[in-house]
Amino acid sequence: MTHSIDTAADLRDSLRRVEDADLGDDVVSTGLVREVTLEGDTARVDLALGAVHAPTDERLASDVREVVREAGFDPELTATPERTPGAESVLPNVDAVVAVASGKGGVGKSTVASNVAAGLADRGASVGLFDADVYGPNAPRMLGANATPDVETVDGEKRLVPPENHGVTVASVGSLVGDDDPVVWRGPMAHSALTDLFEDVAWGSLDYLVVDLPPGTGDAQLSVLQTLPVTGAVVVTTPQAVATDDTRRSMRAFGEFDTPVLGVVENMRTFVCPDCGSAHDVFGAGGGESLAEETGLPYLGSLPLDPQVRAGGDEGRPAVLGDGETAETLRTLAGRVADQVGLLRRHRRMKNVAPPTESAP
Repeated sequence: MTHSIDTAADLRDSLRRVEDADLGDDVVSTGLVREVTLEGDTARVDLALGAVHAPTDERLASDVREVVREAGFDPELTATPERTPGAESVLPNVDAVVAVASGKGGVGKSTVASNVAAGLADRGASVGLFDADVYGPNAPRMLGANATPDVETVDGEKRLVPPENHGVTVASVGSLVGDDDPVVWRGPMAHSALTDLFEDVAWGSLDYLVVDLPPGTGDAQLSVLQTLPVTGAVVVTTPQAVATDDTRRSMRAFGEFDTPVLGVVENMRTFVCPDCGSAHDVFGAGGGESLAEETGLPYLGSLPLDPQVRAGGDEGRPAVLGDGETAETLRTLAGRVADQVGLLRRHRRMKNVAPPTESAP
């Protein structure tokens, strides 16, 4: 094989042709390229990617491979994502924790959480869903994972092994109560139940753990933010002002815990009549987009008011796994969530890259 360069340093310099458009610089300057080594016809490049199976990170890795091939080498990439601070002690086998939150109930937060989890799994990621919505634990139904968790001995301790469906392992506070029993818990009880359940679950190795938070900013939500190393939060709202007002308030809670908000999702925006094809903005339009602009946060997109989504949740098959425009919109949302995790981490790494030193004259 003919090589157009001779040293690892030359190849590293060639990789400056790969631009990270989100950060406005090349992948070497931003610190994405950790190490480059040459061995015969193979070039090994270690990348500090931000998120597993994120579309942007996958494109950057593909561009790196192309530069290596053009230099006459076979690319061998290793890609270890950056971890959330504190994750090693609490969740050593989980790469990213994504909380899904809302300012009020009834905006479709659990629907978004279950579809994002299933969408990430559909992209090839290993995914878990922790249903922490103590007053409305619906995730098992929405993912068709209603089976009672098994109890196994893991590392000498008895742990709950959560059921799995559609590639997502699901643990829910609903498993602690009967199907028809009301959850009447004061703050300390909710906190204890959440922390005990979380610690008792054998999560295994996960690329993403999606956490379906209770609506609002009560004790249960704060317990999760205090206990888990949340990488970032996705906030869900419907377009009307009464929903966006509550969402704006809930977003301030994340700031108090230094939890980044990955972006805003506007749910139930447009209903398309199946008979006449006319579109109706039943709950208005643009409220979520305006909120994102006002707060300087990414707008992750709008989701339609589609009976297919409701049916998928009731039947345990998330709409993201289906066909049609709504399914594609949900798949795009899952990819954007992963992209925001990746961007957050790449940006953090770029800030920690030491500036080049000037040699003495």
